[in-house]
Amino acid sequence: MRPLYLMGLAYAAVCGVVALKAIRPAPAGGEPVSPPTPFVGQAGAWYQLVKPYCNALEVVTRVRQTPPPAGPEGAGYGASCYALAGNIDSARALIMALPMSDRGYASSIVFNIGHPVADAGDDRSAGPIMELVLEFTPDNYMALYHAGISEYALGQADRAKSSLHRFLELYHEEDGWRANAVTVLARLEGPER
Repeated sequence: MRPLYLMGLAYAAVCGVVALKAIRPAPAGGEPVSPPTPFVGQAGAWYQLVKPYCNALEVVTRVRQTPPPAGPEGAGYGASCYALAGNIDSARALIMALPMSDRGYASSIVFNIGHPVADAGDDRSAGPIMELVLEFTPDNYMALYHAGISEYALGQADRAKSSLHRFLELYHEEDGWRANAVTVLARLEGPER
């Protein structure tokens, strides 16, 4: 048993040395290692650059290091990156920092980026993104549909009913979206419908 114990201690010591070598001391005066680099170019190009980092582990660091361009388009793409990573609060903060007149435009960018996720069938992940969109564009009928289906999947029956009823008020095409909304509402409302 003793050799295993000693091997464990040796392994821990090696890990500690590797970790210490990876730590870089901050420059004198407490200044950050490198200031954020403002992106020069179109917001869509910024998004393509950071898209691989729009995940829960890397999004905050990447956006801090390379912030999106200023303005509603930059805020929309920045919010989209945060939203895809599940960081809805940061996405909302970017949109809320805009003048009221630009928030709907920025949220439409979030919708356009999040919509393929929902269409691919990941309604649970897309639901919070669609709910964010609805905060700024409450009559976006496809956001209502996907939010309603997500709420249904998550067992939020009252919210799902509200979203899907509003979707049916706005969307009149006799297609699969409408048929599915009617089917889900029938399940939610049971025989009382």
